[in-house]
Amino acid sequence: MNAREVVHIEAGALLRLAQTVFSDGHSRTPCPRMQMAYAVQNGSVLEARYLLSLGTGRPFTEWRVPAEGPLPSLAHQLPMLSWYEREMADLFGMTFEQHPHPQPLVLHEGVQCIAPPMLAAAGGAPLNYAPAAAWTPMLDNPAIQHLPFGPIRADVVESAEFQFLYIGESILHYHPRLFWKHRGMEKRFEGCACVPAVVLAERVSGVGSVAHVLAYCQAVEDALVVEVPERASYLRLILAELERLYNHLHYFGHLCQTTTLKVGEAQGLLLEEQVKQIIGRYTGSRLPRNLLVPGGLRRDLDLAGLDSALRALALPIDSYLRHMDNTRSHLDRLITTGPLTRELAYDQGATGPIERASGIDRDARRDHPYAAYGALHLEVPVEEGGDAYARARVRARELKESLGLIHQALMRLKPGATRAPLPPVTADAEGLGWAESPRGTLLYAVSFRADGRLARVKIKSPSFSNWRVFPYTVHDSNMMDYAINEASFGLTVAGCDR
Repeated sequence: MNAREVVHIEAGALLRLAQTVFSDGHSRTPCPRMQMAYAVQNGSVLEARYLLSLGTGRPFTEWRVPAEGPLPSLAHQLPMLSWYEREMADLFGMTFEQHPHPQPLVLHEGVQCIAPPMLAAAGGAPLNYAPAAAWTPMLDNPAIQHLPFGPIRADVVESAEFQFLYIGESILHYHPRLFWKHRGMEKRFEGCACVPAVVLAERVSGVGSVAHVLAYCQAVEDALVVEVPERASYLRLILAELERLYNHLHYFGHLCQTTTLKVGEAQGLLLEEQVKQIIGRYTGSRLPRNLLVPGGLRRDLDLAGLDSALRALALPIDSYLRHMDNTRSHLDRLITTGPLTRELAYDQGATGPIERASGIDRDARRDHPYAAYGALHLEVPVEEGGDAYARARVRARELKESLGLIHQALMRLKPGATRAPLPPVTADAEGLGWAESPRGTLLYAVSFRADGRLARVKIKSPSFSNWRVFPYTVHDSNMMDYAINEASFGLTVAGCDR
């Protein structure tokens, strides 16, 4: 994996540096790109950290800025940082001057805390609530109707509240309110030993268990300078691509549900189930869990017959994708629905299939190789349309790439060790790990205390990024297309809320 280069910056120079580095943000070249921002408390000192990538094969760069007072907001220059700054304000009590949207993000109206919940001074004190009016839009036109939808929604859909302003079927404005079930996962890591904390990483987002634990393990390995055995690297890649397979098949089943293509829905969910059964047969866990650990894998896997099982499934998957692509009623609902321009995808921080469907050619598996990806051939699917159809096209092509990657990995898989021992933790050890999850780039930044336990774990989830982007495709759309548009993004609330 690439190293992380750390640059210390004074608060007064931060805005000028950002303006210089990102002066040509809409260039068609793939660099640079801000990845995330987060806060770290060292004793009584707060520090803001900004992680950015400067291009394929180059190390990540991290700007570290002491937050002794208010910091300049970078959200005007880099709109995708708006949510990160608001999150730091809510959880760490930091102040960002001239922020375009200074309202709370994670902590809802009425929350009263003794101290910001992520600070040591909070001491695990519970949050108190007092009655407070929730945000509602100001309406100056009697023709505009207001629909508050959620947070309790139909079926088993995750909790989220959506505010619609509309006339007839036309949506004028859309405001999502998330974090109803924020679990404080980053806080839960604090004080844990690094190996047992794997259980937490696997449960941040159930449908991304492998991606989360892989990024977490690689962050720990980076901090402790651990070289993972070759066999473990290939097994990790295979597990990650199996997870991508069942996620994308579930995606197509759900997308067909929203376009009322019932046969397509059933076929997609059946194929998803068949992949999960294969995973369960070879690993003992359908998701799969309890396999990855810092240093490699908990145990070796016997994958004899896996290639044949997936080859037998490749034909029905290909047939399924072709049938969807030849169903006019399905395509009519996808083409031109929820368009996202390249500029908006870049500015607002889209990631994964969402950004690639809008013409941005990025994929952490290729750009910052990890596990065994650097040794294999990977074609990154990119589409230019930016609509729901383009997002589906990217995932369809990724299904075929995943099958190809697993085949390549199985052909190169050799006997050998699957776990390297972990050295003693040195004081102030820090590491960065990442993975290209089915929904986009996932990042973990970890730091250790002097006693060898975790001091801070920051999680950059792809759904946090893509929920930030999604409303821009809803404004000026219509109610009939909303469910299709949301399904085309493949979002999870749990991954966002953490």
